[in-house]
Amino acid sequence: MTLRVLLADDQALLRGAFRVLLDSADDITVVGEAADGREAVKLTRELRPDVVVMDIRMPEADGVTATSRICADPELRATRVLILTTYETDEYVAQALRAGASGFIGKGIRAEALLDAVRTVAEGDTLLSPAATRSLVARFLATPEAVTPHHSEQLAALTPREREMVALVATGLSNQEIAGRMFLSPFTVRAHVQRAMTKLHARDRAQLVVIAYRTGLAPTTPTSGTDADAYGRP
Repeated sequence: MTLRVLLADDQALLRGAFRVLLDSADDITVVGEAADGREAVKLTRELRPDVVVMDIRMPEADGVTATSRICADPELRATRVLILTTYETDEYVAQALRAGASGFIGKGIRAEALLDAVRTVAEGDTLLSPAATRSLVARFLATPEAVTPHHSEQLAALTPREREMVALVATGLSNQEIAGRMFLSPFTVRAHVQRAMTKLHARDRAQLVVIAYRTGLAPTTPTSGTDADAYGRP
């Protein structure tokens, strides 16, 4: 199946470069380009892409606002948003997650990693490097205002194993990494995570991370690790 991608960036030169890169993949095609957030929302409704690759700072409506509008539209539930930006600040990561983005990466990402990022979010998984998840999501979503254990009744539908999986997802571990840690197959881990997402009405793994921190299921102190991140650094 060919993944259909919409590019949203106010810099035409960058859009052109990303288009050439994405179209070079056999399984990805760019179906449209938007120069601002308002146009991104409009074209998403018209073209129904699988993934919107969204910049943060754009005129008319910024990337976070556009992401929020797309993710709030029930008719666009199948569309995922991947934030691709120069501004990799803690605040933007938190805002993007809350808006419903399925991934957040920087424009310094390697070419092949960008292609993999599009594929990853199209499959319904989140794309935050383990380092970004631990240091950024934990820092901003695990604040006293964001962590609301009194909403822990949300977790009542989960089995103990599903709770364990959600907590591990919130640390930034991939299904493969969780499988290795728990001595389970990646298929089994994916099944547990998918069931947890369904029970918690999470759009994707990014929202699952948000729920984990807001309910206090995930630890407020991020764990450390040496995993290679989405930017190809050790």
